[in-house]
Amino acid sequence: MTPDRLTRRGVLTAAGAAFTATVVGGSATADADRGGRLGAAARAFQEDDTDDYASVYRETIDDVVLVNVFGEGPEGPGGLGSGFVTDDGYVVTNDHVVAGASEVELQFRDEQWRTASVVGTDVHSDLAVLAVDDLPDGPDGLSFTDADPVIGQEVLALGNPLGFDASISQGIVSGIDRSLPSPTGFAIPAAIQTDAPVNPGNSGGPLVTLDGDVLGVVFAGAGQTIGFAISAALADRVVPALVDDGEYEHAYMGVGVLPVGPLIAEANDLDEPQGVLVIETDPDGPADGVLEPADETAEVDGTPVPVGGDVIVAIGGEEIPNQDRLSSVLALETSPGDAIDVDVVRDGERQSVELTLAPRPDEESP
Repeated sequence: MTPDRLTRRGVLTAAGAAFTATVVGGSATADADRGGRLGAAARAFQEDDTDDYASVYRETIDDVVLVNVFGEGPEGPGGLGSGFVTDDGYVVTNDHVVAGASEVELQFRDEQWRTASVVGTDVHSDLAVLAVDDLPDGPDGLSFTDADPVIGQEVLALGNPLGFDASISQGIVSGIDRSLPSPTGFAIPAAIQTDAPVNPGNSGGPLVTLDGDVLGVVFAGAGQTIGFAISAALADRVVPALVDDGEYEHAYMGVGVLPVGPLIAEANDLDEPQGVLVIETDPDGPADGVLEPADETAEVDGTPVPVGGDVIVAIGGEEIPNQDRLSSVLALETSPGDAIDVDVVRDGERQSVELTLAPRPDEESP
C-alpha cells in the first residue's frame, strides 16, 4: 500500500477521462436538457434538510481545501492532495502531501486561493499543519471527535479524488486499531479502516461522522473497498504539538516483538495464545536490561519457534492482546519520559516491571 498523493500527470489523465465521457454521452442539446433536469433535481435534493449526507456536506465542505504543491520533493514532482481547516484556524493535511515543501497553495470551496506555510510535520504519523494568514470567509473549522470509532458506523470522506474538487463519498468504519506502514520503519498506530471510496488526491482530507466531526485524516486507499485514515485520537495529540513546536515526540520502548500464536504459546508453556513475545531490544533503548528477549529456539511440529523471552500482556493496566494494541496504547496513552508498568509473563510467572519511555528515534532500531 502506498500513500495516495496525486501528481499533476494524474490530474491531466483524470480530467481527460471526464471530458471523453461527456463527449461520448450524447448530443450537446440532449446533454444540456438532461443536465438541466439533473441540476434541478440536485438543487431540490440539496434543499432537503432531512437528508443526513447532504446536510453534513453543506456544513463541512467549506472547510475542505485542495492542497497544491509545486516543484520537486522527496516523493517526486509536486502534486495535489486535500486538507481541512481546524477550529483553531490551521489547516491539517498529510506529511506526504506537502512532501518537504515550505509553502503550498490552497484552493478553497469558493475558488479563492491562498498561500500557506508549513508550520510543522511529523513523518511518524504522516501529519502536517499549515498556516494561512488570511483565511477567506466561509470556513468555520472542523473539530476532532472525542468519541472512539465504532465498527459499522457511517462515515463520509471529503476531498479531491483524482483532482475533482469538493467531492464526497460514503461508507462505514470497517476496522479499528490498524497499523499502517510508514517510511521510518515504525507503524502508524490506531488507524481506521473504511470502505468509503478514497483515491489519489483524497490524502489529507477529513473522514467525518454524520455529526460533522473529524473521525480521521485520510491516509491512503488500498483498493476499491479498503481505505485508511489516521485516527482523530492520534491527530488530536500530534496536531497541537506541530502548531506549538513544529514537531511531535512519540514514545519509544525499543523492543521488537512477535504476536503470540498457538505455536509460540505451546513452545513457551503459556496458558493461551495472547500478548506479544519480546524477541529483541535496542541496546541503547528503554527496554535494554529491563525486558528479556527470547534467546533460544525450539521446534514445534517441525517449526522453529523463539522461546525464553518476556511476553508482554499489559501496559499500565491495559491488556495487550496483540502488536496493534501495543502500538495504540503507546501512541495514545503515553509520552516520552513516562515511567510505565509493563506486565510480562517470565519463566511462567506473571510479574510487573517498570520501564521509562524515551523519544522515538528517526528510524526503527530493533
